[in-house]
Amino acid sequence: MMRFLFFILAFSLEVHVKAQERMEFYNGIRALGMGGVTVATVNDETALVQNPAALGKLRNAFFTVVDPELDVSTGYESVVGADLGQGFNIQGALDKLLESPDSYLYNRLQLFPSVVVPNFGVGVFAKYELSASLSEDETEYRVQYLNDIAFVIGYNFRFFDGKLKIGFNARVNNRTELDATYPSTTTGLDLATDGSEGLGIASDVGIILTAPWKMLPTLAAVVRDAGGTRYDFQDGLFNSTNTRAENVAQSVDVGLSIFPIVGKGVRSTWAIEARDVLNLADYDDATRLYHAGFEFNFYDSFFLRGGYNQRFWTAGLEFAAGNYQIQLATYGEDVGRDGESLEDRRYAFKFAYRF
Repeated sequence: MMRFLFFILAFSLEVHVKAQERMEFYNGIRALGMGGVTVATVNDETALVQNPAALGKLRNAFFTVVDPELDVSTGYESVVGADLGQGFNIQGALDKLLESPDSYLYNRLQLFPSVVVPNFGVGVFAKYELSASLSEDETEYRVQYLNDIAFVIGYNFRFFDGKLKIGFNARVNNRTELDATYPSTTTGLDLATDGSEGLGIASDVGIILTAPWKMLPTLAAVVRDAGGTRYDFQDGLFNSTNTRAENVAQSVDVGLSIFPIVGKGVRSTWAIEARDVLNLADYDDATRLYHAGFEFNFYDSFFLRGGYNQRFWTAGLEFAAGNYQIQLATYGEDVGRDGESLEDRRYAFKFAYRF
C-alpha cells in the first residue's frame, strides 16, 4: 500500500529540481537512515524543528544535554588527513581538494541541546555544513557553505483527543552562507569577505492528522519558513560581510505514514514524503524531492532503519540504553549538476545524553 501511494505521489507532482545539492535548515540522523522521511514520523525532541505538530506526540519530558552529530562523505579522512578542521574552512577545503581532485568533500557538524515536554519545547541549534568539489578539468572550485545558529521555541495544539495536531515554532537564526564557483587557483578565501551573513526571524507550521485505525495511518504537512524568511533583520553576529544571507522562500513538505505492530515489543514505521511541493517552477526532475523509509523498533532499545533517498539507498542503526543514545546512518545524496545524477555516499554518527 505504501509503495502504491509513493508512486501516485511521485507522478502526480510536476516538480523541478535545481541543479545542485539541496542544503536545508535541519536534517537529523534518524531521518537520514530512513530515506529522509520525517514530516509524518518524527517522535522525539527534534520535532521542535522537523514538525512542531509532533510535539503533541510526546508522552514525556526530555532534556537533551549534549547530542553531537557528525556527517562526512566517503573518503573524508583520506582527503583532509590529520587536518580535520580544514573540511570546515572554505580555503582549506580547496587546498585539500587540489591534492585529491577526484574527491567530493562534504561534512556537517551540528548540536541541538533542548528541553521538550508534551506540546512545548525550546532549544538552541548550531550547524556547520560544507560541500565542495573541483570541476572535471580541475579549473573551477565549487563550494556551498551553511552555518546556522538559532534559538527555537515551539508549541502544539491538540484537537479531537489528539487525532488532529497543529503546531508552530519560531526561531531567531543567525545565518552565514556561501554558494559560489571560483577559479581553482584562488587563494585567501575567507567567509568574512566572501560569505554572506544576516539575522532572521522564521517560523514553521505543522499539521498531523491521524486516523483512529489499527495501523494509525497519518497524513502530515509542514509549511517551512512560513511567509518567507528574510535575513536582513540585523547584521550578522560574527562576520563583517558586505552582503546579507539570501532570503528563503516558503515551502511545503508532505508525508504519509503507517505504524504496524509486528509482534510483542516490536513496532514498525513505514513512510513516504515529498519536499517543497509548491515551488514547482524551480525544478526539472522530481527525484531529489522524494523519500521513502521504514524503521523497526525492538523494545525501544534497538532500531533498524532503511529507505530511499534521491535514487539511493539508506540504512541506519540505533542503540538506546538509559539516558544514552548511539545512532549510525549511511545515505546517498545526489550532488550532480547540469541535469546529471551523481551519488555522494555519506556516513553519519550521533551520540546523545538526555534525561
